[in-house]
Amino acid sequence: MKRSFVVVIQRIWRTIVESILNVYMSFFSKFFNKEKKEDLDKGLEKTKSSFLGKIGKAIAGKAVVDEEVLDELEGILISSDVGLDTTVKIIERIEERVAHDKYLNTSELNEILRDEIVQLLAENNTDDLESYSLPTTEAPAIILVVGVNGVGKTTTIGKLAHQYKKQGLKVVMGAGDTFRAAAVDQLKIWSERVGCDFYSKGMNTDPAAVAFETVEYAIENKCDVAIIDTAGRLHTKFNLMKELSKIRNSVNKKMPTAPHEVLLVLDATTGQNAVEQATHFTKATDVSALALTKLDGTAKGGVAIGISDQFSIPIKYIGVGEGIEQLQIFNKRAFVDSLFEE
Repeated sequence: MKRSFVVVIQRIWRTIVESILNVYMSFFSKFFNKEKKEDLDKGLEKTKSSFLGKIGKAIAGKAVVDEEVLDELEGILISSDVGLDTTVKIIERIEERVAHDKYLNTSELNEILRDEIVQLLAENNTDDLESYSLPTTEAPAIILVVGVNGVGKTTTIGKLAHQYKKQGLKVVMGAGDTFRAAAVDQLKIWSERVGCDFYSKGMNTDPAAVAFETVEYAIENKCDVAIIDTAGRLHTKFNLMKELSKIRNSVNKKMPTAPHEVLLVLDATTGQNAVEQATHFTKATDVSALALTKLDGTAKGGVAIGISDQFSIPIKYIGVGEGIEQLQIFNKRAFVDSLFEE
């Protein structure tokens, strides 16, 4: 009797969550146009092909979802870089449904899995945004961008600046990566391409001073937002990670409420290593948002599900291509629907 009551409550909760998601999706579709959907579908093509292909093989010749199918599914989720802890949560939820309906058809597995992943993501702190909104109403908004070498920080900054510029906002880029050769030049090229302001002290200068003066520039020139680049710090190098705190403190010294956002950029092609990087960076500084790049170049897109579940930090952006418009706002339902769309 008690178990039946629990099952009823779970079903009611699922219905409520699904209703909220349906209302949201109709709202989200106002700006998630056909072109963006095509970019997302294409960006997830490798992950989708691998993921759905493996599920198809796992259920081939089977009529109902049994322990063997669930074991296969667990292996598929882990191999898709969803992560062990998140995989266990998903499997346990499906097991509850199987226990209630012992004759659950394998043809329903994709739909069940889709629902469980969406609901899992709905329970964490990944917020679905309507647009490329600033992290604060205070001007200038200060965004500090961090991450290891090669993840696409400079490109992400350029694409994000482009979206802000399209809204008529005044943007300045701060060249705080004074360590990597050509980093300053690359950011300057992006600023010219986007048509926004640019602040630099050149190579081999103090990055904390660059950050401080970028904020100063943004205030004096009435910018709406300053996006500050940082050197690609390897998460295993303690001194470089410590420097992040110095940069943050420098920004805070000039503007006590800043930075308003610390955006950690992660490369999806690195799979579970991206989770490890997130773990180290969140210990080193107060990361408040995540950007997951290069989803179009990997079959490891499942890492977005794991990262979203494991950290109380929202995934705000995903990179689904090299084009300037191909930095998308992360939307849970759109992401999962695209992943399961055949």
